[in-house]
Amino acid sequence: MTDPLTALVTGANKGLGKEVARQLGRLGATVLIGSRDHARGELAAAELVAQGLAAHAIQLDVTEAASIQAAAEEVQTRYGRLDVLVNNAGILVAPPALETTVEDLRATFETNVFGVLAVTNAMLPRMGKAPAPRIVTVSSTTASLTYNAGPDAKFAGAPNNLAYASSKAAVTMLTVQYANAFRRSPDHQHFKINAATPGHIATDLNGHSGPRTPEQGARIVVELATLPDDGPSGGFFNDDGQLPW
Repeated sequence: MTDPLTALVTGANKGLGKEVARQLGRLGATVLIGSRDHARGELAAAELVAQGLAAHAIQLDVTEAASIQAAAEEVQTRYGRLDVLVNNAGILVAPPALETTVEDLRATFETNVFGVLAVTNAMLPRMGKAPAPRIVTVSSTTASLTYNAGPDAKFAGAPNNLAYASSKAAVTMLTVQYANAFRRSPDHQHFKINAATPGHIATDLNGHSGPRTPEQGARIVVELATLPDDGPSGGFFNDDGQLPW
């Protein structure tokens, strides 16, 4: 009998993150609800526990080094290893492109990019002993250069995407670079990392404007978080398969 997976989801006290945690819990994983506000994380964990799932809140601010280190130490002490990391925490700063400031971009990258790097690096030592470690970075369809380049491109007419789309494009490149590094490293060749886009889902991030539900958006994240040994690594996926870069 194998031990249940231990999965950490950042930004999991609401929206997509909480739904990813719920679906992983239904698959038998012990889910760690990473939340900047620990009280809100506790409420989300209690909700999942009431549904019969194994869930625990863990205070985690992806922009604070001390918080990240404390979370990594808690994972090590309480669980001994981490099988799944879902880098979901993110923010949306969306002024018009020509009005976007350095401060807008810096704030966006602090959470959406640097936070992914910092949390991933802190958790790697906790994942090394897992038999099949999986990392998922939550990206966005708007991160596709193919879908943005040229006047007739899918997102060419989206005026407020400069900061957010740029940060998510950086996240997909982080994913590719980690995947390449894992392949080169004898100690990390059993790791898999992929970027997932849930599509335009209705969450607080976008004022609940999306036509898709968090339940729908979470499916591809959970699929990539539980890949078999012959699954892909270094890809960018939505429900329909691999997306163009």
